[in-house]
Amino acid sequence: MTAPDGGQPERADCERRGLFSLIAEVPRLLRELLEAEITSLKAEISGKIKAAGIGAGLLVAAGFFAFIALLVLAAAGILALALVVPAWAAALIVAGILLAIAGIIAGLGVNHLKRAVPPTPTDTIDSVKKDVRAVRGIRKRDAT
Repeated sequence: MTAPDGGQPERADCERRGLFSLIAEVPRLLRELLEAEITSLKAEISGKIKAAGIGAGLLVAAGFFAFIALLVLAAAGILALALVVPAWAAALIVAGILLAIAGIIAGLGVNHLKRAVPPTPTDTIDSVKKDVRAVRGIRKRDAT
C-alpha cells in the first residue's frame, strides 16, 4: 500500500495491517486449538475404554477360572483330603481355597474398572480450562 503522495506507506498503515492480519488469524488458531483438543479427547476416552475392557475381561477370566476350578480341583481336593479328615470337612476346605482365588482375581478386575470409570476425559478438560484462561488472559492463581 502506498501513501497518498505515491511514496512509502506510513507506519500507522503497516501497524494496522499487522493488527488486521493477526485478528484474521484468530479464527484459524482457535480452530486448530479446538481440533487438537478433540484429538486429545478421543485419545483419552479410547484409553479409558480400553482399560475398562481389560477390567471386564479380567472379571470374565475370574469367573471362568472359578468355574473350572470348582469342577476339576474340587473333586480331586475333596478326595485327597477325605483320606485325612471327614469328607464334609475336606469339601469345605477345598471350597474356601477356590473362593479365595476367585476373590483375588475379581479384585484385580474391579481395580482396572475403577481406573477407567467414569470415562470422563479429565486431562482434556483441564487442558481446555487452561486454554480458556489463556484466551481470557487469566493466570492460574487468578482463576482459583
